Amino acid sequence: MAKTAIERDLQRLETDLKQLEAEYNMFFSGRLPKPPWETRSRVEGLVKQYDRSYIANYADRFRFITLQSRYATFVELWDRGLRAREEGRPGPFAHKRSEPEKARPEDRILHVAAFQDPVREMDKLTELYESLAEARRAVGEEAVPFHKFADLVKKQVKKLRQSGNPEVAFRVAVKDGKVSFTARALKGVEDE
Repeated sequence: MAKTAIERDLQRLETDLKQLEAEYNMFFSGRLPKPPWETRSRVEGLVKQYDRSYIANYADRFRFITLQSRYATFVELWDRGLRAREEGRPGPFAHKRSEPEKARPEDRILHVAAFQDPVREMDKLTELYESLAEARRAVGEEAVPFHKFADLVKKQVKKLRQSGNPEVAFRVAVKDGKVSFTARALKGVEDE
């Protein structure tokens, strides 16, 4: 059975849509210097042509509507990506570039400090804060203000001491390239 003109055009539309999707992917990945306007206008022309005409065959009509909605979804996505790129912000196609050459800090414990009363142990608190701030800067994060850090330590010590633990240990570590700050009650330590 020979293909009708509509079937041939829908086949061409489907092929052009796949090509357009591939060209936009290449553009957003940096392999094409400019958006594929020519291919897009060719696809848009076919979509408009069949949108204005009547398709008698239900199968052809369903296939066209499916292709048309797929095209409309892609256009919205591509336009959002172009707008984001023009505004200088990451859009739906922004890829986090992996940096294998840049050595990530290996997993390690940087500092451990135990507190019974952080207000009376200000030197230890300052040392702990400095190690946390330095670790955060090393992985590209901003340091937390000292007063917020001190409040957090005081709250954690108070909370864990109310549970019957006289001393609380804090640990600054780097794991998977991220800074980890944890508090743990020390059991078995007697109050002096």
